[in-house]
Amino acid sequence: MKDPENTIKTRYTDEELEEFKTLILHKLEKAQHDLKMLTDAYTNNNEHGTNDTSPTFKVLEEGYQVLSKEENSRLASRQQKFITSLDNALIRIENKTYGICRATGKLIAKERLRSVPHATLCIDAKLKQSPGRN
Repeated sequence: MKDPENTIKTRYTDEELEEFKTLILHKLEKAQHDLKMLTDAYTNNNEHGTNDTSPTFKVLEEGYQVLSKEENSRLASRQQKFITSLDNALIRIENKTYGICRATGKLIAKERLRSVPHATLCIDAKLKQSPGRN
């Protein structure tokens, strides 16, 4: 009979996966809310047609609005990538492959997954991947 203490764990238990799923769903809900706010700001859905009723400082405002729209667009794009990563993490949970490093095949530390729930690399593999790091 094998000693359970010496067995190397190859995947997280269903209970642990459920804990991560709850965490990811919470982050996903917040990320989708943030994306909607960014998208609304980018598309001016909240202006209600009053943006040209006050001509004061119009030239400065237009320049600021263009910059702001570009920044919101960039932030929205990043947010969409984050949402996709979270969705992919949910798929890995369903497939029971969540938390397994794609480079080493070992489990990613729970602490890392709690702070970066969409991680696909353990910290050692991530550090090796990053340029300029050992």
